[in-house]
Amino acid sequence: MGSIIEIGSITVALHRKAIKNLHISVLPPDGRVRISAPESMTDTAIRMAVIGRIPWIKRQQNEFAKQPRQSDREMVSGECHYLWGKRHRLNVLERAGRHEVKVGGGKIHLYVNAETSLENKTWVLSEYYRSVLKARIENLLEYWQEEIGVVASRWGVKKMKTKWGSCNTEAKRIWLNLELAKKPPECLEYILVHELIHLLERKHNERFKAYMDKFLPDWRERRDLLNSMPLGHNHWIY
Repeated sequence: MGSIIEIGSITVALHRKAIKNLHISVLPPDGRVRISAPESMTDTAIRMAVIGRIPWIKRQQNEFAKQPRQSDREMVSGECHYLWGKRHRLNVLERAGRHEVKVGGGKIHLYVNAETSLENKTWVLSEYYRSVLKARIENLLEYWQEEIGVVASRWGVKKMKTKWGSCNTEAKRIWLNLELAKKPPECLEYILVHELIHLLERKHNERFKAYMDKFLPDWRERRDLLNSMPLGHNHWIY
């Protein structure tokens, strides 16, 4: 069960779990604070721990506030959309027949039936993103699974609110965020390698970082590039 507590000017979502240590997370896009605390930890101890981290929390929230964000998507011609880190102008073309997306000349051509709703236009473009992202992931997986020496039992693409990727280490299942189709290809590769390395080391500890340094020496630069790209209107950072 979770609860909401106020610590100074900060609102915190508190979750008590069967864990040994307290964890503080500042989550995108608006910098909300979430705490996972041991079940035995007192409220006073939790408050003292948060107070000690307030400067760090404020810095994280300020970083989110500075991130560029796209406006609401209206799916009309001339609107800016991203594909593999590059800006494209949307060109909406009405015609009979099946919906389709083609890319060329710095534009994303969206072919839809007349009177197609905003929701359906968005779905058509999302499915295009999904198809190109999956194709690139398949190629990367073939290389990186052999390079790292691990095999994911399953993988997939889905919309995720707070992470670029996730790995269930027990099931060896990897999920990648659909939004990665909008980011530079090297960012996708960074996230994929990150998740595959979790099959060697579950935690983000020094051993994990050593694996990242070994297999993808420029991973920090790739991470920073990903975090510098425009966020979607309601999107996130990893």
